[in-house]
Amino acid sequence: MQEAELRKQEIMNFNQEIKSNTLILHISGDLIGEDNGVHLVEAVKEAISHKVMTCIIDISELRYINSSGIGVLITLLTKFRNKGGEVYLMRPSESVKKLLVITKLNAIFQVIQSEEEIIKTAH
Repeated sequence: MQEAELRKQEIMNFNQEIKSNTLILHISGDLIGEDNGVHLVEAVKEAISHKVMTCIIDISELRYINSSGIGVLITLLTKFRNKGGEVYLMRPSESVKKLLVITKLNAIFQVIQSEEEIIKTAH
């Protein structure tokens, strides 16, 4: 890969669905905070207002995350935990897994491999 390619940002995209009273966020691209984080927080606030207590964040297609992006994930976790809920990170890439270990966030977030692990136990 060319050095210029490595620095090229990939815009974050996300979509959401609610399944068995669980908010599932699918995030792809680069989670670098800024405006993108605001949209994720709004989606979470909306779900919580409808009594959704569990959130699965599918980060299998997350290419890059910086400190602002980590801040967004912690904000989402805090919002759910403040209401007695929980947030799970699903299928992080190897580079994101390493980042979770280095920052010790692997002790704060539960990492799962499939939605079913949580949706089955939620009911």
